[in-house]
Amino acid sequence: MADEPEAVIQLLRSQKAKLIDILRGDPDYVLQHADSRGLLSLHGYQQVKSCRIPSEKVTDLLDHVIQRGPEAAQGLLELLSEPDLQEAFPLLDFIMDLKVNAESSGQKEISRKRRNSPGLQDVIPSKQICNNGSGLVKEKQLMVVARAIGKSWKEIGRLALNVSSVKLEQIEMDHVLHVERVFAMLLYWRTCQKEKATAAQLHFLLSQEDCALPPESLVILLED
Repeated sequence: MADEPEAVIQLLRSQKAKLIDILRGDPDYVLQHADSRGLLSLHGYQQVKSCRIPSEKVTDLLDHVIQRGPEAAQGLLELLSEPDLQEAFPLLDFIMDLKVNAESSGQKEISRKRRNSPGLQDVIPSKQICNNGSGLVKEKQLMVVARAIGKSWKEIGRLALNVSSVKLEQIEMDHVLHVERVFAMLLYWRTCQKEKATAAQLHFLLSQEDCALPPESLVILLED
């Protein structure tokens, strides 16, 4: 049996043709989400972004992620399983079955290793879903908020969201449109905060006086 990290890469590679056919409808949407999670290098992002043919853009994106190794491949599979991506590309529902099968195979491999090595500690999944009743802020909410944040977006990023100046400069270089920059910043905050990135928490941070955002622009964060 191939080791589990290599199996993740093989799984993603085996689905390339199907993913290209599905994602070519809006490759830039997938690219921005992948970039916000750090699944591509800066050079890789620029190379994929410069491609003008949708199917080739998706192909380059998948190739770059696969070349970055098992962690990036696993990250892309998790991204494609997110509700927002599933909603944007309904045909991605097959990814959920792939994840279940991959996790089952992984558990079998873990059990085998534990039998062979009684002292081996349990392997903790790289990402666990925290169901504490609040839930993560949705990307649709982030986009609405992004449209309300003006030229002081980097100041808000530093003071309210604790995003480093280096990361903000990178986001500014990677994105041309203002709303894309702010959206990428908010996505980065959500990724860093993990299960703490609730809509209520973001509402609290952006409601501070220093942010100077109109309250009505944040109402979306308190809606179900």
